[in-house]
Amino acid sequence: MKRTERVGAIIRILTQNPNQIYSLGYFSDMFTAAKSTVSEDVSTARQLLLATELGRIETTAGAKGGIKYIPLVSPRHGEELLTKLCSKLSDSNRILGGGFLYTSDLMFDPNIVSGVAMMFSEQFMNRGADYVVTIETKGIPIAFMTAHMLNLPLVVVRRESKISEGSTVSINYFSGSAERIQKMSLAKRAVEPGKRAIIIDDFMRAGGSIKGIIEILGEFDVSVVGTGVVIASVEPQKKKIDDYYPLLYLGEVDEEAKTIEIFRERDVKFENRA
Repeated sequence: MKRTERVGAIIRILTQNPNQIYSLGYFSDMFTAAKSTVSEDVSTARQLLLATELGRIETTAGAKGGIKYIPLVSPRHGEELLTKLCSKLSDSNRILGGGFLYTSDLMFDPNIVSGVAMMFSEQFMNRGADYVVTIETKGIPIAFMTAHMLNLPLVVVRRESKISEGSTVSINYFSGSAERIQKMSLAKRAVEPGKRAIIIDDFMRAGGSIKGIIEILGEFDVSVVGTGVVIASVEPQKKKIDDYYPLLYLGEVDEEAKTIEIFRERDVKFENRA
């Protein structure tokens, strides 16, 4: 194979399998080439990804070392994605009763999901997590893609237990948005004690659902090391959780005037956030 062909193959394999380590020997056997030749190919691939702002290739040392692709969102691409989201979310046709927005089309759009997941994976890549956790249903695509970017398994907390999941642990939690007691469950085989998790969700109003996820993971002795939400509501200011990473904020939704406030950053801090 020509060098350009080998470099192209290396980039394709690495970018389709983020955060997965490949040894030089893997590519050496694939291309029937010396490791020194593959090392030069990897160096070229690394330079190409940096030049095009499409992430980076890292080298890990040790017996199990090798190379892996780290997905990154450049400031320019991140700005374009959030601007696009703000524009789409500001459409008055999205307004539903009770100040809610219709967002299903966005949360299931592969291009948007991929970009958002990259932003979350970049934020949480060094937290040492073992799982990405979400609650059904609209948060699943973003959580799944984030798990893919971090090379971690996805765990889905159910609102109702499924017979196909075997024995489960269930808890009741108070949903701040619905103002009522609700139930969630998690299969006993889904996680292992002593592990760490990142929570990813599409929308957060008061944080009741996420607090519930934290509590049910606590039943398994699983600690939460990061929480990411695509959209966080400005109100209520005091959330049920303290630490979270939102991409956008939802302000006032005026059903009569048909206006929607979407913020990149808020100038008024939540009372219980630093």
